[in-house]
Amino acid sequence: MSAQGRPWADIVVYKIFGVSKRTHTRGGNARPIRILGDPVLRTECDPVRTFDAALERLVDDMFVTMYEEDGAGVAANQVGVGLRAFVYDCEDDRGRRHVGHVVNPRLVVADGEMLVEPEGCLSVPGMRFDTPRHAHAVVEGVDMKGRPVRVEGTGYFARCLQHECGHLDGGVYIDVLSGDARREAMRAIRALDR
Repeated sequence: MSAQGRPWADIVVYKIFGVSKRTHTRGGNARPIRILGDPVLRTECDPVRTFDAALERLVDDMFVTMYEEDGAGVAANQVGVGLRAFVYDCEDDRGRRHVGHVVNPRLVVADGEMLVEPEGCLSVPGMRFDTPRHAHAVVEGVDMKGRPVRVEGTGYFARCLQHECGHLDGGVYIDVLSGDARREAMRAIRALDR
């Protein structure tokens, strides 16, 4: 998910005060972000079955990639790996920052008011569209060591959780658009292909 989907004030505050978003310090290497049109983005990801150093490297690389791309979240298939895992670093509607990762996530709750707000995606660069998402979401899964995790989010963080889970099912955020917003998105994407 693109951090540009955040209210502009958050982005300005980060830049004015020089606050670094980066908190993941385990290392890792940035990987290229796959762009819409790459088949890996449209393929449902496989569950992680092996919890080893390779998985830890993948999670570390996804964090580094997310920070280098100024994202709020990155799913494994966005870096070309068809496994069910994502990382995130974003705020909820109370301004509380959430940083973490989920392996084999399941979106178990998506409820509350349906909010239509601007959303972007690193795999659909340069575009943002008003996208409907529930105001509350709960994701369950495990961490890179196989320990159970339950992540609950509201507001922007709920949007991020829904967005990243959608990637792992082979979707992108424009799939949830309808009506004029969907037509506008499809026109913009077709124009890029020319």
